[in-house]
Amino acid sequence: MEDHRLFHGIHQLSRLLHKHLNITLQPYGLYSAQWSVLYVLRTKGTSTQSELCEYLAVEAPPMTRLIQRLVKQGYVSQVTSERDKRVKYIQLSEKAIKEFPIWEKAVLDMNESLVRNFPEDSQEKLAALIKNWLTQLEK
Repeated sequence: MEDHRLFHGIHQLSRLLHKHLNITLQPYGLYSAQWSVLYVLRTKGTSTQSELCEYLAVEAPPMTRLIQRLVKQGYVSQVTSERDKRVKYIQLSEKAIKEFPIWEKAVLDMNESLVRNFPEDSQEKLAALIKNWLTQLEK
């Protein structure tokens, strides 16, 4: 493909998905970037800031601000490594663990509404294509 249609479409879709996610999370005082961190911590467990940056492809300064905000909201805590005092582990707080199912249901309901008229076999094909593309890009 010699023009910009594919990537322009992907960027447009990404912006629109973020917009829908932000609207969905607004009643809970969260934004899509915060949800991404909370989701990763819930699914992968306690992580260092560097691990979160790498996995989410986010630079360190914005991740630092994001984590500071989540700490201020009481959703994560930072635990200093006993072996290396420079390393801080980020973990979900009890408050976040308690509220996570509520946030997750809202996000899942939003996801369902966004793909409601998109055939399931097409959803599965798209998920496979995205997974393969991400794998190629991460090499």
